[in-house]
Amino acid sequence: MASKVEKRFKGIFVALVTPMTADQEVDHESLRSMIEHMIDQGVHGIIPLGSTGEYYALSDDERQAVTAETIEAVAGRASVVVGVNGGSTRAVIGYARQAEKLGADGLLVAAPYYALPTPGELVEHLRSVAGAVGLPIMLYNYPARTGVDMTPDVVQRVAELDNVQYIKESTGDEARMGEIARCCGESISLFCGCDTLAIEAFETGAVGWVGGGVNVLPALHVEMYEQVARGDFVAARAAYERIRPVMELMENGGKYTQFVKAGCGIMGHPVGPPRQPLLPISPDELAVLQNALAIYQSV
Repeated sequence: MASKVEKRFKGIFVALVTPMTADQEVDHESLRSMIEHMIDQGVHGIIPLGSTGEYYALSDDERQAVTAETIEAVAGRASVVVGVNGGSTRAVIGYARQAEKLGADGLLVAAPYYALPTPGELVEHLRSVAGAVGLPIMLYNYPARTGVDMTPDVVQRVAELDNVQYIKESTGDEARMGEIARCCGESISLFCGCDTLAIEAFETGAVGWVGGGVNVLPALHVEMYEQVARGDFVAARAAYERIRPVMELMENGGKYTQFVKAGCGIMGHPVGPPRQPLLPISPDELAVLQNALAIYQSV
C-alpha cells in the first residue's frame, strides 16, 4: 500500500449552510457572515456544498460561486473541504478539478446518487475521481441520502489510494465505525457524520466531527472537541450532553436542513429558507426548536 501524505484535517468541521434570500436566491452577504461567525467560534474546517449546503439544488454556476467565495472568505484561517458530489463520474471529476483550481484544501466525495452503482462500480468511480486530482479526499457515506452504502469493503479497497485519507461515516451505525477502524487502520481517518453518535465516534478513534448542527451551536461543538483532544472524555461527554437534545431533534425530525436553517435564525444568524422542494419548518416545529434552543441564546 502506498504511503499516505501527511494528514492534517481534524477537529470540528461545519457542513456549511448555503444562505438564501426570501426568494430563494443564494445570499452571498449572509454566506460571508456565516463563514466569519464559524471562524470566530473556533471551527477547524468549513465544508460548503454538502448535504446541509443543498448542493443538489444549486446550478453549476452557483456551486462555483459558493466554492470560490468560501475559499476567498476563509483565506487560510481554516481548512476548506468542498463537496463535489454529482450523478456521474464525469460530473464529479469536473467539480473536483474546479475546486482544486479555486484553491480548496480537500474534497468531500459521496457515492453518486440515483444511478445506484454496484460496489465494484463505486470503487471504480472513486478511483477515477481520486486519480483526477491531487487533493486529499474525505469519503462521505450517507446511504440514506444517496441510496448507496459505501461499505467497509469498498472503503478498504480505495484506502490504498494516496489521497483517499478520511471518511465521514453517516450511517448512524455505531458498529460500522469500529469496523472501518479495524479494516483500514491508519489508512483512513474517521470523522463522525452522525450527530447523535459523536461521543461514540471519538471513543472509536475519530479525529473529527462534520456536522450541520455546527452552524447553530459552533462554540459548544468546539468545546466538546477540545475536551476530546485533551483526552478528558468525562468532560467531553458532559459537554456533548448540553447539545444532545438539539442534535436529536435535528437528526430525528425528518427535516435536518430545514431545522438547521431555522436554528441559525433563532441563534441570531439568519440564513433564509431552504430551496424548494424543501420548505421551512411549520410554526409548531419552530416553537419546539425555539424551546430547545432557548438555553443557548445567551451563549
